Amino acid sequence: MSEIFRCPWTGNDELMIRYHDQEWGVPVFDDRKLFEFLVLDGFQAGLSWACVLHKRENFRQALDDFDAEKIAKYDSKKIESLLQDPGLIRNRLKMNAAVTNAVAFLKIQEEFGSFSDYIWQFTGGKTIMNNWNSADEVPTHSPESDLMSKNLRARGFKFVGTVICYAFMQAAGMVNDHLTGCFRHSALESGSRVTRS
Repeated sequence: MSEIFRCPWTGNDELMIRYHDQEWGVPVFDDRKLFEFLVLDGFQAGLSWACVLHKRENFRQALDDFDAEKIAKYDSKKIESLLQDPGLIRNRLKMNAAVTNAVAFLKIQEEFGSFSDYIWQFTGGKTIMNNWNSADEVPTHSPESDLMSKNLRARGFKFVGTVICYAFMQAAGMVNDHLTGCFRHSALESGSRVTRS
């Protein structure tokens, strides 16, 4: 039986491997899940994804399972209690941003009917299928993430720079950045369009 090849960023971390195999690059259209990735990617700024992923369940419990309507109502007392939680990334700017972004997220839902309809417009409603042969080729941003970042910022979002937006796009399956040799690359090709290689 031949060995399965994965993208090298997983390392030997079982949680990272499971995330890579089951979630990363799979198109997400559920608003709550999209908001979860947006919040978590904001907390990732300056940190590793492994650090965030290992605190993900703690975030789910502490942040009402990423219910934007509830998070939008968090007051200073609630934020202070969250900043005392050792199971979270205790960064005041990022925690405040999660609340600010929840408010902006709800406004987008109201305007577009769903956050999914809004966010997927940046890739024309389809996954961008990339064909990278090595990790060195994978970019940290793209014209789409540049535009997304600019638009989100104009709508009041925080911690949505183009690098964070690109990481979000990778997580939500808006781009398939699995390496061509990775077993997940071909598995996610269906319904995608090749735009860069």
